[in-house]
Amino acid sequence: MELLDPVEARVLGALIEKEATTPEYYPLSMNALVNACNQKSNRDPVVQYDEDSVADAIERLRAKRLAYIITGSGRVDKYSQRISETLNMGRREVAVLCILLLRGPQTLGEIKDRSERMFAFADSEELERVLDKLAEWPDGPLVRKLPRQTGQKEGRYAHLLSGEPQVDSGGEINTPKPTKVAELEYDIQQLRSELNALKRRFDELEAQLR
Repeated sequence: MELLDPVEARVLGALIEKEATTPEYYPLSMNALVNACNQKSNRDPVVQYDEDSVADAIERLRAKRLAYIITGSGRVDKYSQRISETLNMGRREVAVLCILLLRGPQTLGEIKDRSERMFAFADSEELERVLDKLAEWPDGPLVRKLPRQTGQKEGRYAHLLSGEPQVDSGGEINTPKPTKVAELEYDIQQLRSELNALKRRFDELEAQLR
């Protein structure tokens, strides 16, 4: 599977979470999805993505077969995730990945407590079996246990959907400096977002003049 960038990871995690915790409002409208990405609770880091960034991330997730768009009778597009179909995994595995996508590296106890609304694990042993399964996923590992941080009693688990985390000797995750290619890709994404916004404004003005 192609790696996810930070915006894609946040969008995918938000879709998974809302499907499980607020099914009455799922699939999500674009406004609801943006709010889910940017909410201050249950998120690390807290972000402030605009609609264009989220819309572009949805398109990239669609290309990776991890999301799709549903057009309802009111012609309002709604958005849904499809990671369980694409990776052929159950609710337990999806719940674990969701927590790691939205909150970053977590201890066993943190994952168990914070995934309860999506899947209530019977005990830590059941959760460990799921983490082991994800770490030995047939198409390549999806999670990894990180070295124990200095002063901490237990190690944390991180998802690998965005690649291998860079960890220093103390167990802290280093955020790598972007390469020139990554910087150019980011600039292109920003320009694409601005262009899409201009196109939407033009369409709105054109509709008003008709």
